[in-house]
Amino acid sequence: MLMIDNLSKTYGDKTLFNQITATIGEKERIGLIGVNGTGKSSFLKVIAGMDSPDQGDIKHSKDYHIEYVTQETNLQEDLTVLDQIYYGDALIMRVMRQYEQALLDLENSPEDAALQQKLIQMQQKMDEVEAWEANTTAKTILTKLGITNFTTTVEKLSGGQKKRIAIAKALIQPADLLIMDEPTNHLDHDTVEWLEKYMQSYSGSVLLVTHDRYFLNRVTNRIFELDKGNLYTYAGNYELFLEKKAERESLERSNEQKHQNTLKRELAWLKRGAKARSTKQRARVERVEEMKDKTFDTKKEEVKFQAGSKRLGNDVIEIDGLYKSFGNQTVLSNFSQLIIPEDRIGIIGNNGTGKTTLLNMMAKRTEPDQGYVKIGETVLIGYYTQGEEELDDQQRIIEYIKDVAEVIHTKGGEVITAEQMLERFLFDRAQQWSFIRTLSGGERRRLYLLKVLMKEPNVLFLDEPTNDLDTQTLSVLEDYLEHFPGVVITVSHDRYFLDRVVNKLIVFKGNGNTDTFYGNYTEFLEKQKEAEKLQPTPKKQSSTKTSQNEKKKKLSYMEKREWDTIEDEITKLEEEIVEIEQAIVDAGSDSEKVQELYANQQAVELALEEKMARWEALSIKVEQLET
Repeated sequence: MLMIDNLSKTYGDKTLFNQITATIGEKERIGLIGVNGTGKSSFLKVIAGMDSPDQGDIKHSKDYHIEYVTQETNLQEDLTVLDQIYYGDALIMRVMRQYEQALLDLENSPEDAALQQKLIQMQQKMDEVEAWEANTTAKTILTKLGITNFTTTVEKLSGGQKKRIAIAKALIQPADLLIMDEPTNHLDHDTVEWLEKYMQSYSGSVLLVTHDRYFLNRVTNRIFELDKGNLYTYAGNYELFLEKKAERESLERSNEQKHQNTLKRELAWLKRGAKARSTKQRARVERVEEMKDKTFDTKKEEVKFQAGSKRLGNDVIEIDGLYKSFGNQTVLSNFSQLIIPEDRIGIIGNNGTGKTTLLNMMAKRTEPDQGYVKIGETVLIGYYTQGEEELDDQQRIIEYIKDVAEVIHTKGGEVITAEQMLERFLFDRAQQWSFIRTLSGGERRRLYLLKVLMKEPNVLFLDEPTNDLDTQTLSVLEDYLEHFPGVVITVSHDRYFLDRVVNKLIVFKGNGNTDTFYGNYTEFLEKQKEAEKLQPTPKKQSSTKTSQNEKKKKLSYMEKREWDTIEDEITKLEEEIVEIEQAIVDAGSDSEKVQELYANQQAVELALEEKMARWEALSIKVEQLET
């Protein structure tokens, strides 16, 4: 157990958290929620020991180990992927690191007798420290995260690849508490779905911040909410949190009203000069003074999006025959699309397939190799980019917004000043004169979003808008987009956001190929799963497509060893599931025992699923070698 005792932290004149106390128990799955700027990342850093509180303690046993996946990856650029993943001085990590290196060396020089002997020694060492299971788990994690080249140095990887390395590194290490700050940023749907399942069987506790509300809802069983320096805890997932929070706020408003009514009666009593013994009267006066001083924090701060847009004509964007490549990589091939008023389009696909490139070409920021983009005369594009816009740290918040517009005009004809819009975006009048350097990363993104909307665009381009925005801001942004009179085109991996915002998808399939799907993201995934079920004998198809070079490729030493034992391991897992099912029956009405057994069953079933997938991949290789 980890105990948070009387913790306080300030940043300048802002209180991030004030004398908060909580515990993190064994195998808990906790989601941390709060508006950007409330101190979520600071809270995580204090718990992880990367920052110190102004007051209070974090208490846990000496051997309690914490793994922390930061929002910005913190990897050593000169190390290889292998050295990053199997880091640390733990014996099992050192042995796995040396074993993997021995494998790589022998694959490069397979006839070297010394290297063959070295591998045999390392295999014996793996036996001694019982590292094979950990090694198999590590391999599964790496494969699911799309990491295959262990010898590449970190500096050569993209931002998305670095994020995957950081996640793999944390998952592979045995930890009592895994802390993750926005783990789903830059991950595609399949990887996020796998991570969801893996979290259910993770052996330690988990504390995470994420904007992905589907992920939050499916993974968590407890919620921490940071709000105005206070920490509120809720049992249950995100859906239950929303219900319980509404109840809490309703109760607080009710208590405030009761307090005001009681104070009103007491004041009336005193003004009437009702007779009472002097000691009682004095006590009553003192009680009234105390009641006057008592405050209730029932003011609900919400981001409010209310802005107009310039009139949009019938001609929006016409795209015809776009081709675009970078070196040998084709990202678009003969792409055509007609954008019409009130279109709500989501652009989806794996990282690096060209989604942002398409947005940039539509915005005339990037030129196509062939084809053209024609933009209507009335179109005014507001472009919320994925990368952090260079905000001038020396500029004041109000000046940054007034550089765009002093006022905006709403659809209903209301005129709203820059100061008022900033207030609606939770930057109060006092904070508006602060320098941008005082803002958190999430607050900077919220400020940048306001700047885009202050231009009163009628066509919105949003490139990964959910990254770094809190769930409350996202919810209100979704409501705003629902009533936005113009066109919305967004690149996003966020399933919840896409379900709420879009009704048409441009699907990037790789190698410049795209499809168009009419419907939201969940509908697209359901159609995709139906199509996969209808595909006959995928195993045979994959083997016929294998190149001659792949057929000739031999199994590595590790793969041979794995192939020799994998069927026994599958049988063992299947037997374990049968035993657990019987134990659930035997537990009868003992709900606590049943819940524990059911969680164990899910973990073993997930391990079996991963082992079966690995067996299938190896069996294809063996079949190819035999033929």
